[in-house]
Amino acid sequence: MDSGAVVRAFFERMEARDWDGAAALVAPDVVVDYTHTGERFVGDAVVEMNRAYPEGWTITVVDVVTRGDRAAAQVRVDHGDDVFWCAGFYTVADGRIASGTEHWVTAGSSQPPGWRAPFSRGPVA
Repeated sequence: MDSGAVVRAFFERMEARDWDGAAALVAPDVVVDYTHTGERFVGDAVVEMNRAYPEGWTITVVDVVTRGDRAAAQVRVDHGDDVFWCAGFYTVADGRIASGTEHWVTAGSSQPPGWRAPFSRGPVA
């Protein structure tokens, strides 16, 4: 699999709750950083943290862009009334995610500044 297919399969396996399958797609010494909270997850913690997330969520891979051993993914997570978006950037080596940086936001959690109002075409669907 190319780097984009690995990243897509990782999220799809998490959506399927295929934890062993997801774990098979990350390197044993993988490092994933969350910029919004300053957290770093290493090794097994990457999958185990996701497994521990309170149930009731769905993951939709919106887009994956690939360039060599790098992949960028846009992912939507619905959990009850909440919608979360992830922009993730990953390096893949030997068919496994070796590192990643994820930027998470909660839809609707920030109000746009007033100065942008003349340029905005309304809310995103």
